[in-house]
Amino acid sequence: MNWSFWDVLWTTFVIFVWAMFLVVLINVIIDLFRSHDVSGLGKAAWLILIIVIPFVGVLIYLIARGGGMAGRAEKAQQAQVEHLKQMVGSTGTPADQIAQAKGLLDAGTIDDAEFAKLKAQALS
Repeated sequence: MNWSFWDVLWTTFVIFVWAMFLVVLINVIIDLFRSHDVSGLGKAAWLILIIVIPFVGVLIYLIARGGGMAGRAEKAQQAQVEHLKQMVGSTGTPADQIAQAKGLLDAGTIDDAEFAKLKAQALS
């Protein structure tokens, strides 16, 4: 097949637009399941709309609920950070964090390199 410059440019553009749509589609589906203010039936209806007519469904979702997507994503990220802090136990002073890391090292849960990393994080 003999491709001209414009054929390559057009194909690149189409692939780029398709990839952008897939990213938006995945973000819409993630946001849909992240939302606590939509019932299960509502989520199913949105999902059916997005599957049956994807371009129109995503566009309608972005118009209807797009304004809150950033807020829901930020809230989920903050919840993950708080959960991680709770799991690691980094809410105490640096001395407490180093003592906890030393306890993990003595128990054999972590090795010397991981202890050094946790100690550096506590001191920073």
